[in-house]
Amino acid sequence: MKAKIGIALSALALAALTACGSTAGPGGIYNTPGGSSSSDSATGELHTASTSLGTIVVNGAGMTVYFFDHDKPNETASTCTGACLALWPAVITASATPTISGVTGTVGTITGTDGAKQVTLNGLPLYTYAADKEAGDTSGQGFGGIWWVVDANGAKVTSAPAQVGSGY
Repeated sequence: MKAKIGIALSALALAALTACGSTAGPGGIYNTPGGSSSSDSATGELHTASTSLGTIVVNGAGMTVYFFDHDKPNETASTCTGACLALWPAVITASATPTISGVTGTVGTITGTDGAKQVTLNGLPLYTYAADKEAGDTSGQGFGGIWWVVDANGAKVTSAPAQVGSGY
């Protein structure tokens, strides 16, 4: 039974990566989905937390938020869609003015791919990482050289990547 589940998860991960059109980078793929869920990203609240990467932005559930290098500031839509969103769930909110605490960057929203309001910081959409299992985990840091933890000012943190992967 465990072997069948492992094979199914591997096939799902491979399908997600293939759908995104990316290739494995140096070191291959280290993390797979299974940690946080889209409900962890559903809260539009943002606050800060202290981690080994410094003071970073987290969502209302305490999950680390990330920027995606393929997104451009002040665009009206995210470039992370489909299988990408399975690994990198959007931080969404029901409010046009998400609740913030300790975050000094400019917080706003755009319309996400499913019509929900996706939270932005300094004009860039925010995401969590499905493989982050606990509040404060930063395993998506530097993933594929295109995913970055966000500091309280709304700048990407480029130090100390946790691992190198294919990006999504």
